[in-house]
Amino acid sequence: MTNATENMAQTRALSDMAQALAAAPQPECGLQALARALAARIGYRLFTVLVLDREAEQSLRYFSSQPEAYPPGGAKPLRENSEFYATVVLEGKARICIDRAECARAFPDHELIHSLGCESAVNVPVRWDGQTIASLNLLHEAGWYRQDMLPELSGYAAMAIPLIQKIIHTTRP
Repeated sequence: MTNATENMAQTRALSDMAQALAAAPQPECGLQALARALAARIGYRLFTVLVLDREAEQSLRYFSSQPEAYPPGGAKPLRENSEFYATVVLEGKARICIDRAECARAFPDHELIHSLGCESAVNVPVRWDGQTIASLNLLHEAGWYRQDMLPELSGYAAMAIPLIQKIIHTTRP
């Protein structure tokens, strides 16, 4: 792809995402547009959005591109001794698992992940007001995710802030 074609594709994805954020109903329109943009620009075999609830010490899966395997509504405990917690939640930095071995160390459900053809992952924090409030989680074949993808992924995470805020304000008492 030429630079002009690449720039046009990125601009189109961002424009589509911006239009979806203005549409109703939210967060559904925005999450679907986010999934489309990430599929077109970054790529994944599985994409989930986990919304953090620190008081309940868990993360709630609000969106999944493969709801049969990873249904929305599933919850995972926030493991404070995990690399995910240290890197993504506390430091607010993305984490890349490059291959099957790294995924096996990182995810207790690595066998299910592997059964979906996924052997690499990137967890991107969605941050608001100095806190990680959610994570965008993309999984694909081994070696798919690279450091040079992180700036664009961070942009999509920032665009997801109003979606996550809507989820938080409509799902918590």
